[in-house]
Amino acid sequence: MTADPVWIQEAEVCEQVDLADAIDVVRGALRSAGAAGNWTMEKTHASWGGGHTLHALGGGLGESAVVGTKTWAHTAGGATPLLLLWDSESGALRAVIEAFALGQLRTAAVTGVGTDALAPPETGVVAVLGSGRQALPQLAAVAAVRPLSEIRVWSPARESREGFAEQARELDVGAVAVVDSVGEATDGADIVTTVTRAREPFLDAEHVRDGAHLNAIGAITPERRELAAGLVARCEPIVADSPAAARRLTTELAEIAELHALADVLAAPSQPARGAGPSLLKVMGIGLADVALGQAVLDRVLRAGAGRPIPKPRRVAPRLVPGRPPATSAGDGSVSPQDRLGPG
Repeated sequence: MTADPVWIQEAEVCEQVDLADAIDVVRGALRSAGAAGNWTMEKTHASWGGGHTLHALGGGLGESAVVGTKTWAHTAGGATPLLLLWDSESGALRAVIEAFALGQLRTAAVTGVGTDALAPPETGVVAVLGSGRQALPQLAAVAAVRPLSEIRVWSPARESREGFAEQARELDVGAVAVVDSVGEATDGADIVTTVTRAREPFLDAEHVRDGAHLNAIGAITPERRELAAGLVARCEPIVADSPAAARRLTTELAEIAELHALADVLAAPSQPARGAGPSLLKVMGIGLADVALGQAVLDRVLRAGAGRPIPKPRRVAPRLVPGRPPATSAGDGSVSPQDRLGPG
């Protein structure tokens, strides 16, 4: 008999996995992306009301016999992402996972994996452009795979970048400097990470030196842009965790002829060849990574005896005639004729 599904709270996610764990899990998931039974459901996206967005993505892990979807509405009032995992053989619900921290870990882990694959081995200076909730995990991800000597922080509001700089200093991964312009932040930087909600490009071709590496995180919906077209044209290779989502949901890369999948780069580290300009990693979010990280969380939560059991969904036939009570599944496991019609 399938165990009862569990509800896993944000605190339990953070107790069971850290960023180093997430990087290992995501690297393994992407390396096995081409394996039989592993697949990704590309991100879907809808918008309404002047900037609110609804998202869903997912994937399947053949070895774990699990499939899952993560969904959330991003609004001015916030977001409450949830990851749902099901048994891929029976369709039974395994877990509902509160996924705000999990999403930050997944996104940062993809950046860490991609930076490790693409950035020069000898680095020292990183520029972080943006100071929102994703900025600190992004910095930590870069520091997890490359030694840093100096961290330059810029975002449009002085107060915001000062606050972020204080958080960055607590990571103790390099000296932190708050700067007043994009050019000052990126001048000679080995790695540049953009993590903003900008709607107009602010990073130009002259801002990123040849041989550097660029992580572009913020512009994941069509109305947003961080990178000027001239900068994108200089980058080689251009890599995305999900090339299909990058072409469909970001205007920055919609016209790029050669866009490589990060999973392919991990499978063949010598390809694609590096050009003279910067390398570029575009992180859109890939469902396979969410599901893999969610499965790791679920395994650890169950071993720890944590998680909150929730009732298994119980089938009840819909009321087709007004005034009559709904028919229910029989106690012996048989089902009503309506139930045999399937979920609709």
